[in-house]
Amino acid sequence: MSAGDHKNGGDKPGDTVPVAEAWPEVEKAECLARGAALKWASGVFCRPEHLERLSQYRKRESQRTASIHTRLKSMVQSYLEGVGWGLEQLQEARAELKEVSHALKKAGLESNQNAEGLKSLERLREVSVNHYQLLAAVSNLPRLYAVRSMVLETERLVESRRLLEAHAHLMDLERWQDDILWQLHRAAGTAGSALSTEDQELVAKYFSGVGQLVDALGKELWAVVSSALALARQNPTPFVSAVRIVEREEALDQALLEERGGSRSNSRPLPPGRPRCWRAFFFQALEEAVSARFRSVSYLHTRGPGLTGHLSALQHATMADLATVRHLLEHCVPPRYRLTGAYLRASHRCLQAHLAQVSSWDLESGEIFAMLNWVLHIYNSPDMMGHPELVTEMEKEELGPLISTEGLEQLQNKYVQSVRKSVSEWMHKALQVELQDWQRDQEPDTDHEGFYQTSLPTIITQMLEENTRVALMIGESLRDQTIQMGLYEMENLLNRFREALVEFGKVNRRNPSNSKTKFYLHYLLASISNCIILKKSTESLQQQQSSQSAGQFSRTPPNPLAALDRAVRRACRLVMDQLLLDLQHFLPGLLTRPWLVQGDPTPKLCHVLERHLELYGRVRPPCRQRLQEEAQWLMVVEYVRALMQKRLVCRSSEERRQLAQQMVEDDQLFREIFHGLEGDGSVPEVNPLALLPVLADFIRLKDPSMLTLEVSGLAAKYPDISEEHVSVLLDIRGDVSREIRGAVLDLLEQSAPPLPAGYRPIFTDILVPPTTMSFCLPTAKCA
Repeated sequence: MSAGDHKNGGDKPGDTVPVAEAWPEVEKAECLARGAALKWASGVFCRPEHLERLSQYRKRESQRTASIHTRLKSMVQSYLEGVGWGLEQLQEARAELKEVSHALKKAGLESNQNAEGLKSLERLREVSVNHYQLLAAVSNLPRLYAVRSMVLETERLVESRRLLEAHAHLMDLERWQDDILWQLHRAAGTAGSALSTEDQELVAKYFSGVGQLVDALGKELWAVVSSALALARQNPTPFVSAVRIVEREEALDQALLEERGGSRSNSRPLPPGRPRCWRAFFFQALEEAVSARFRSVSYLHTRGPGLTGHLSALQHATMADLATVRHLLEHCVPPRYRLTGAYLRASHRCLQAHLAQVSSWDLESGEIFAMLNWVLHIYNSPDMMGHPELVTEMEKEELGPLISTEGLEQLQNKYVQSVRKSVSEWMHKALQVELQDWQRDQEPDTDHEGFYQTSLPTIITQMLEENTRVALMIGESLRDQTIQMGLYEMENLLNRFREALVEFGKVNRRNPSNSKTKFYLHYLLASISNCIILKKSTESLQQQQSSQSAGQFSRTPPNPLAALDRAVRRACRLVMDQLLLDLQHFLPGLLTRPWLVQGDPTPKLCHVLERHLELYGRVRPPCRQRLQEEAQWLMVVEYVRALMQKRLVCRSSEERRQLAQQMVEDDQLFREIFHGLEGDGSVPEVNPLALLPVLADFIRLKDPSMLTLEVSGLAAKYPDISEEHVSVLLDIRGDVSREIRGAVLDLLEQSAPPLPAGYRPIFTDILVPPTTMSFCLPTAKCA
């Protein structure tokens, strides 16, 4: 609209609407523009001299405004052209829609007219369906009439095991049944309904003999498969026929599944009883046949020694069947059957089930050994499944172990418990025999070296070594368990053995003259030798154990060596008690005035010692040296104890000299008796016989003032000597004043050195009898 137009028409009310009222945004934009212009102008023309460039700014802004108006007019023109083209398209579409609507109305009228004509053809459709059904019935009549005879003929063929012919007839019958069902199904579909249940039941009833024939034929097939091992050696033809039938059925199942297994509504349904999966039944029948073969092996006398024969029979039967399968039956089946592998699987599973049943029995150790040996060694050996021709098949099948790891552990535990029971009984019997031997009226037997011994260690050692050797035939783990069990039982035996020794000693003390304990000392020495033999056997068993087996047992580890040491200590103590008992008759006469004059009873004591030491020579080292050393200590201790009794108190220097001289002579006699200790190299660190010359020198000393020095040396050599012992020695001298006694005892009290490491006390075992005070009046001086 031009400025003139606006001017001419703007005075008329109602002709145009003011821009600000129609477009309020325009007014707002104009205000913003004016504000921005004023801001810009105030910034540009802030000084008077800037107004000179006003014309330039006006011209530039006029050009910019003209350019913007031109672009706006161009843009509005393009929008208007687009809107016009769109309106034209809408008009054309409207015209076409009117034409289509008229065509649809015309078609609807014609369709209604044709529907009335189709009603007259409905009768023709019914006639056509009836005609089709009659045609199907006429075409199927020969087959329907032949069904009965065909069923009877097929039954006869099945009974006579003409399996291929029977199967051909059966396939014809099934095809007829399938065709009839399909025709009925299609007819029902043409009529617009599903096949009725009555029609299905009618067909099923008419062809009921077909299902029975399938079952009968399957039964014959599985009977042939079950007897395949026997047929292969005589006439494999029935087996081959059975395999061909199975393959036909498998191919037919596959074809039917591919043809009719789709989801289309017009596809033919699967015939009744399909798929049959007779190949799976074939392998199932094979496995049942294998299981029957295992059951056919005689189980008579399976328990006890018969179990080994039973396992051997299983081995031979299995290997004979495998040879038949590999060399005969494998050629009668397709290669994909891998019949040898299938038989291996079946045999393995049957063996697993059978051995699990046998393992649950209450087996003896020999039976468990036969089981473990057969499972771990014979089954996988070259004589059985490790045969070169079977190794490849075994690797392919990955059959796993015959008995699980847990089952093997349980069997091994049962074996160890059974052996333990037997070992415990044998050890108890051996100990009873040993106790009876102790009552014999003769010395114990000696070995080739002249040492005393009885049958006990030989029985125990042989029994444990034999059990260890047998267990090692199974494996190192069982050997370690057997050794561990043997060590436990050895410890128990030694504890009972020690108790028996204690009881044996009590009986002897109650009645030393009893004839049953006549050779008491001899059998004690034999018991010590037996312990030495058992110690060597125990150490040998411990060395045979694997180093890893120490932490495999939850119980406290056995310690038979400690039990052995306790038994040996007890036996040695009893031997020393017997020595003391034999010496006891002569010890009261020692260190008395008759002894000082005549020297008696030292020779008798030496005779007793000689007799005992001679018997100690029948004991195996190192206990022989131990007994000799203990006898030496016992003699010295009893000698010093007799001295401490103060049976002889010297009255003069001559008596002190005689006493010291007699003690030195006794020492020489004792040394001659015990000279064998030095020859054996078992001289103790502190020789107890060296004490007698020292005490003799103490008594022989002429100058009492030197006793302090003498006691100092005595205490240095024997730090366990006490003030009471020294006081008794001073009393025996009889010439020691109160001052010297006090000085000596004070010195001993002040020195009191500690006992050195490895020192064996002598005076500690010697008790000083209490001093008896003579009666006196309670005077001030005495007080």
